[in-house]
Amino acid sequence: MAFVGNDLIIAGIDEAGRGPVFGPMVLCIASIKKNDEENLVKLNVRDSKQIPLNERNELFEKVKKELLEWKSVQVEAKEIDELMNRKSLNEIEALKAAELIDSLKQKPDIVFVDSPDLIQNNFALRIKKYLTSKVKIRAEHKADDNYPVVGAASIIAKVQRDNAVEVLSEKFGDIGSGYPHDPATIQFLKEWLKEKGELPEFARKKWSTSKNALDEKFQTKLL
Repeated sequence: MAFVGNDLIIAGIDEAGRGPVFGPMVLCIASIKKNDEENLVKLNVRDSKQIPLNERNELFEKVKKELLEWKSVQVEAKEIDELMNRKSLNEIEALKAAELIDSLKQKPDIVFVDSPDLIQNNFALRIKKYLTSKVKIRAEHKADDNYPVVGAASIIAKVQRDNAVEVLSEKFGDIGSGYPHDPATIQFLKEWLKEKGELPEFARKKWSTSKNALDEKFQTKLL
């Protein structure tokens, strides 16, 4: 289905911090008039993972000035754990995406969203379950590459996620990126457990990384 017309309002949704063991997941929605979308193209807005840190921080301010509206939400580790007692992570994302859409003052004609579901349109169906407003949703894999407005949301979400991790590091010590593949994160987790005997408040307890670290701590105590 093609969507044309420069008077349209389009929006994009993306997340940052879906997989980390530490810190929040941040979702952002960005909206823009279709005839202003070229301004994002000129800024070379794209998937935030493809953008170096310094450039990403510069784009953060520039992108916001071009948008009609943007909103974001930080889903903290504790809330993720609580929601995962009843919902999958994809379902949590869909719930928060719907909340962001409903929070916009001017409802977009169509929302493009990066889909985490294997069958990409299933994510659109998940979001629609929670919406109170009637909005067209197009969920696609790599939407942050294909649509500048999703790239804009990706940049805002990523910068806000990075800022949240920086605040945690300032308060508790260097936690690394928060991702399980980061040696600094794993080292921090092991040292914290050794000293405190329990997971930090900003750790996602449902994550296998947390469970494995606790199991390792328990096994060490038995030796």
